[in-house]
Amino acid sequence: MASTDNGVDIEVDVTKNDSPAARAAQDDLAGLEAGLDALDSVQVGRTPLRETLVRKVLPPVTAVALVLVVWQLLVWAEVAPDYKLPSPSDVWGELRRSWLQGTLFDYIWTSVSRGLLGFLLALAIGTPLGLLVARVRFVRAAIGPILSGLQSLPSVAWVPPAVIWLGLNDSMMYAVILLGAVPSVANGLVSGIDQIPPLFLRAGRTLGATGLREARHIVMPAALPGYLAGLKQGWAFSWRSLMAAEIIATSPDLGIGLGQLLEHGRTNSSMSQVFLAIFLILLVGIAIDLLIFSPLERRVLRGRGLLVTR
Repeated sequence: MASTDNGVDIEVDVTKNDSPAARAAQDDLAGLEAGLDALDSVQVGRTPLRETLVRKVLPPVTAVALVLVVWQLLVWAEVAPDYKLPSPSDVWGELRRSWLQGTLFDYIWTSVSRGLLGFLLALAIGTPLGLLVARVRFVRAAIGPILSGLQSLPSVAWVPPAVIWLGLNDSMMYAVILLGAVPSVANGLVSGIDQIPPLFLRAGRTLGATGLREARHIVMPAALPGYLAGLKQGWAFSWRSLMAAEIIATSPDLGIGLGQLLEHGRTNSSMSQVFLAIFLILLVGIAIDLLIFSPLERRVLRGRGLLVTR
């Protein structure tokens, strides 16, 4: 469509132009429209149950079965004495005894409740700390290296001073969790903020998003992938810190968590109990990742068009 000086519109039909340049432009336009249509399309179909079982359930089940087979073969080959390498049936018997005695869920809940509460506290402290470090240059220069150093420090190193400062109680457990998890949460958020394109921040300020409004509507949503990675790492540090604290610090007032169960197995020279505690610790870590962090990660990636649907 073109307009002359007399105000008369002249319609130009580019489709009738058979020049190579016109045809190339038409092909580019068609490709652009196809790409936009692909981006706008929404996958509404549900994955068949059989395909889900084959692709997502069968591989881990097969891996677990192979581990059990190799384990049993090592027991039959007598590569180690029974008191060093129990059989899968011995560990299953220990699990069954704990179930029948009603202590199995007590072990799990004692540790899981501590770990989740400690992680939430780390989240409440690490998030504003990460925002402050990422957005204020002086604070970043002052405590940024300290956070990186604390993240590399083994969590078990905090257990002795925490016991001396706070005693054998739950406060000591939460202190160890916070010292292990807060640096990971804060550094994850700082990394996510550093990856935000400057154009986003300038556009937000142009629209009036400054201060807390900028942090809420621009910074946090844009930094969400990196922040989520920091949260996953923060939970891993929380869980590892808690297990270290439970193994080292034992008291009747603390109850029996999975770390205490592991230490009791070592004290009683019961390798079946030790293997059971290791299995439960691993199971909780996998369950938290599958039930909480993996769905969150898929949702964030899907919202940004980064999740490849297979």
